[in-house]
Amino acid sequence: MVRAATMDRPARRGSDYAELSRRIGRAGLLDRRPGGYGARIVLTVAAFVAGWVAVPLVGDSWWQLAVAVGLAVATTQVAFLGHDAGHRQMFRRRGPSEVTGLLAGNLAVGLSYGWWVDKHNRHHANPNHEDEDPDVGAGALVWTYEQAAVTRGFGRRLARRQAWLFFPMLLLEGLALHVASVRALVARGPDGRYATPMRHRAVEGVLLAAHAVGYLGLLFAVLSPGKALAFIAIHQGLWGLYMGCAFAPNHKGMPMPTADDDLDFLRKQVLTARNVRGGRFIDVALGGLNYQIEHHLFPNMPRGNLRRAQPLVRAYCAELDLPYAETGLVESYRQALAHLHEVGRPLRG
Repeated sequence: MVRAATMDRPARRGSDYAELSRRIGRAGLLDRRPGGYGARIVLTVAAFVAGWVAVPLVGDSWWQLAVAVGLAVATTQVAFLGHDAGHRQMFRRRGPSEVTGLLAGNLAVGLSYGWWVDKHNRHHANPNHEDEDPDVGAGALVWTYEQAAVTRGFGRRLARRQAWLFFPMLLLEGLALHVASVRALVARGPDGRYATPMRHRAVEGVLLAAHAVGYLGLLFAVLSPGKALAFIAIHQGLWGLYMGCAFAPNHKGMPMPTADDDLDFLRKQVLTARNVRGGRFIDVALGGLNYQIEHHLFPNMPRGNLRRAQPLVRAYCAELDLPYAETGLVESYRQALAHLHEVGRPLRG
């Protein structure tokens, strides 16, 4: 397994996170920001709705492909709102958070909110843990030598060149998310119970169906079949690419703890995450996920407070002599791709 030296049995000090939490609390950085989120929701929803209003206005024209590009960006921004709702960054109470998440995820994007919350919570609990984090489980990509060694057939050929194929494969991520959402909605385990826990399974099913009918119905009503399929390919492909590009810098290529590593909460979250430097544009483009360390330490911290929390967290890590990973966007991709390329190296031999 590819692992960094910083994972080798650090001292366990459970009180360190409590002290950092007190400092963050005293700075008021866990307080909700209703005004900021209100403006963000209005602007994001306005851009999303404007994109779909443009479809019938533009009509049966190849200019619709430009609309599809814009809608891919707006769709990802709506998905970021669903992410924030899932962490209760907007509202303290579960009810409003779930309503927002269901509307943003199931209805607007076509992504199961319940499935995503279950998967994402497991990721936050054990980030980059091969056996516990679903984001680094073996699949189309492999993240460890052990995963690569057991690949066979097409998967083995894919793993050999996965670093080169990473970005092209992200063009299929949107389709994969839709398929996973439907599968989570209906799949059952050997005992006959639903495999994925969901609080509002029937509502999620209705909203996903409404999304599919509205999405396909509008496009095929306005566009010829060929243009409609081209629109879908560009919109879904770029949405998946954008989503993947927003999440890839966060943990890929960072240390991967195992059951043998004795890490407290603070070190588990800091050592496995990477921040991305940048100004306000990067903050908006990546949905605040560029502050991945702060987000993992305080998942319910409002997105707008992450930038203010960063200096406190970085300084505290320096006090503890705890590595704090931060790099530029391009360099973050280079590190992630280098990890993928290294994992596939034995297969190329």
